[in-house]
Amino acid sequence: MAAVPLGAATITQIAAAQTPARTRTKIRQSVMNSVWTGLSNSFEDKCKILQRIGFQGMDLPTAQQVPIIRQYGLAPTMMAGTGTTMPNGFIRRENHDAIEQATRAGIDMCADLGCPNLIGFAGERRGMSREEGADNTVAILNRVKGYAEQKGVTLCLEITNSKVVADARTDQTFDHLAWGLDVCRRVNSPRMKIVYDMYHVQIADGDVTRNLRDNLDYICHIHVAGVPTRQEIDDTQELNYRFIANAIADLGYTGFVAHEYRPGPGRDVIKSLEQCFEIMNV
Repeated sequence: MAAVPLGAATITQIAAAQTPARTRTKIRQSVMNSVWTGLSNSFEDKCKILQRIGFQGMDLPTAQQVPIIRQYGLAPTMMAGTGTTMPNGFIRRENHDAIEQATRAGIDMCADLGCPNLIGFAGERRGMSREEGADNTVAILNRVKGYAEQKGVTLCLEITNSKVVADARTDQTFDHLAWGLDVCRRVNSPRMKIVYDMYHVQIADGDVTRNLRDNLDYICHIHVAGVPTRQEIDDTQELNYRFIANAIADLGYTGFVAHEYRPGPGRDVIKSLEQCFEIMNV
């Protein structure tokens, strides 16, 4: 195949040349609550705004909010309910009985609400080795994976970073992709995958697009935000999200891409939503 001159190549052509042929898909977009920072509109009004712009989902609504979002054509794209937190996560073997009970209840909730994903966290190390943390995480996930498979709900581990102090997430166990991928391979279930948070991946490992392509089979959900400030995903930040959006579409990714940025100082919250939506609208 003849080479495409770099100056004439489109983002899509470059991405396609670097990946196996797949059926290109339209990106389905959702939001996290952070995008509303500074806006005091009612929850229902926010749903109307999302519907007008073209969003299709919302991350982490409460069970009580799900009927409301569905009225506006939105889906619950991820729920909380594993009994894990950023400080105390799956690695805490002493909490495994309680985590199992909570996770089974969370799986039931997701199945009842029609939500595909249930999020959980590895937790802070506090002196524990990453190897022990992985062993403990695999142990508890093996206890619940069969139930997740039975109910058709995907258990999701979210990567974070331990570098940026302002994120208040230092000492996290899952702060590099390799750790979470190892856990997924060892659990070996189609219902055990990763939340690929591009803000954290860029800080922790970089090479955001290649890492996405190489590990797509282990990714169930994507979060996007600007780097380094975690603000809008536009040209004020270092990641080229227009390129990334086309790479995601070319991969045939069928999950949701959720915006998790915080509006920058002085920015209009709704205009930012419209602009960020358009960047990923491929």
